[in-house]
Amino acid sequence: MPKIKFVNFEEKKTAFAQAVESGDQEAQATALSDMIEALSNDVRADIFNQVQSNMADQSVLQSRGVNMLTSEETKFFNAVIEEGGFKDKDTLPKTTQERIFEDLVEAHPLLQQIGIQNLGAVTEFIYSDPEGAAVWGDLFEGIKGQLNATFRKETITQLKLTAFVPIANDMLQLGPVWVERYVRTMISEAMTVGLERGFVAGNGQKQPIGLLYQVGENGAVTLKESAGTLTFRPGRTTINELKGVVEKLSIRPVNGTDKVRNIAGKVVMVVNPFDSFGIQANSTVQNSAGAYVQSLPFNPVITTSAFVPKDKVLFFVRDQYVAAIGGAMTINKFTETMAMEDATLYIAKQFATGKPVDNYAAQVYDLNLAIEEDTTAPTTPEEPTGV
Repeated sequence: MPKIKFVNFEEKKTAFAQAVESGDQEAQATALSDMIEALSNDVRADIFNQVQSNMADQSVLQSRGVNMLTSEETKFFNAVIEEGGFKDKDTLPKTTQERIFEDLVEAHPLLQQIGIQNLGAVTEFIYSDPEGAAVWGDLFEGIKGQLNATFRKETITQLKLTAFVPIANDMLQLGPVWVERYVRTMISEAMTVGLERGFVAGNGQKQPIGLLYQVGENGAVTLKESAGTLTFRPGRTTINELKGVVEKLSIRPVNGTDKVRNIAGKVVMVVNPFDSFGIQANSTVQNSAGAYVQSLPFNPVITTSAFVPKDKVLFFVRDQYVAAIGGAMTINKFTETMAMEDATLYIAKQFATGKPVDNYAAQVYDLNLAIEEDTTAPTTPEEPTGV
């Protein structure tokens, strides 16, 4: 799918993330409304531009990334157009749901690194500790108990992710291909914001347990305390700082005992987009050829999220966060507030879940990116006096 040219959405998404961090419910509602309206306007404008410039045949459209609909999708979205919108409750075609998942993962590196799974109609899945999947011992002795401890079942019907989809009346005149693309893009982008918020900053209350949170022995979900301070200054300083990070991430608690997990090539670093510039500046050096290069020891995969607070940096181990969506995606007409002019507002619902495998799989650090003045620069000598 061609990349949408967002004009105002990213700015409104950042404002929404800041409202979430503030905890002000009224500010969150206003910011959410502004974000959805900006997203709708950006997607509409982009699609109308493409319609005007791509009035050619279907083969040209396909070569430019506009998907050709299946017969089921064509029938479904033609019915949406004839009805003047979705019914009180509609279920999107399975192929459309699959493309929505592909779109949201392909375009968003953080979700790729977290490793979110699409379970389709399934709402339960089993995950395991691979180290305990094969056991030694006397024949049949104690195997059942060991396997019960190794394999765990997770249900995702308890959490529901909702995305708002405003459909402007003039969108329905463009035909099923463009209506499908608009709906798919709106759901993909809106759900991405919801998933990112839940997987990073979810507090476990009717939402996922985010990477910024931990679960206590009593089951209480609380914000993780800072594991230290990072400066990302070049040389031995950064090497020692990130050495401490990977050592802490490599701890894996098993039955009250700390073991070591293999995290080589699996460390992901997430920062607020604003702080990413400071980290790049502090970790940049000039090589012998005069070129400026930036390289971090232990090769963490670096990505950004507006839901990571400023002056914080989040590290986690890929594949050590349980994240999945499942169940049929349904669309309902939204009859409450937040109505938009010349548009009908719908909500798309999808079951989802997320939580760290253990409290060591993610760590949060404070950032101290203050750059000291370079005192090695030559100074101009004072002019002699009294001559």
